[in-house]
Amino acid sequence: MPSRRLPAVAGIFYPAQANLLYDTISQLLAENQRQLACAPKALIVPHAGYQYSAAVAACAYSTLQPFAHTYQRVVLAGPAHRVAFSGLCVPATGIFSTPLGEIPLQAPAALTAQTTLSDLPHQLEHSLEVQLPFLQHILPEFTLTPLLAGHTTASAMAEALEQLWGDSGTLIVISSDLSHYLSYDHARQKDRATLQQILRGDADLDGDQACGAIPIAGLLQCIRQHQLTGHLLDYRNSGDTAGDRQRVVGYAALAYCEEHHDTIH
Repeated sequence: MPSRRLPAVAGIFYPAQANLLYDTISQLLAENQRQLACAPKALIVPHAGYQYSAAVAACAYSTLQPFAHTYQRVVLAGPAHRVAFSGLCVPATGIFSTPLGEIPLQAPAALTAQTTLSDLPHQLEHSLEVQLPFLQHILPEFTLTPLLAGHTTASAMAEALEQLWGDSGTLIVISSDLSHYLSYDHARQKDRATLQQILRGDADLDGDQACGAIPIAGLLQCIRQHQLTGHLLDYRNSGDTAGDRQRVVGYAALAYCEEHHDTIH
């Protein structure tokens, strides 16, 4: 029997009761619908508590609904918040569980030089966990390859993502918030510039722009090679979603697919 990673932030970042969690996600998706003419190959989504950022995340995840049967595997990458380490980390465990059930993990066929195998950084990490209920709600069946970024480079992340890229049956999900603890107007200005940079494909990002700067930058390096188009689906910050505008965190939803170019409006 494969070992399991149990939920670390159920009841804190999102509802711990299965029925309430399912209904919450159903409502979020219904209220934040976005449509694309193409099946997304990659998403960028935020990872705060659901009251703060889940409506923005739902804008990205809703684009998967017409294509749900396309995907058999999800590669999920985000920054490590709880444990400091160098390089990238995939878990040794075989299953991630949430209140909605269990997700079987698919380990990489081979690890890159910068990637290690360890459960410790994953045990309490929220950046990946909060994405799982959305994926379970939308996709009928899939395997998961979770990848955490520690102290590393965009090139190392790009190498790992490229190794895991796969065909149209593989979805890449990057988990990242944007600016942290700025005033409402300052955050909007800074985040707008960051989003313009991301949509230009400029991978020279830093941690002041996004806590998942390395995962995003690694994706952007792959995007250039695969010639995918970015679509900005939503931008809000916690001042929009939770009320306090003195110190906000920025959230964006983006999708990438093989289609025409998009711009910020």
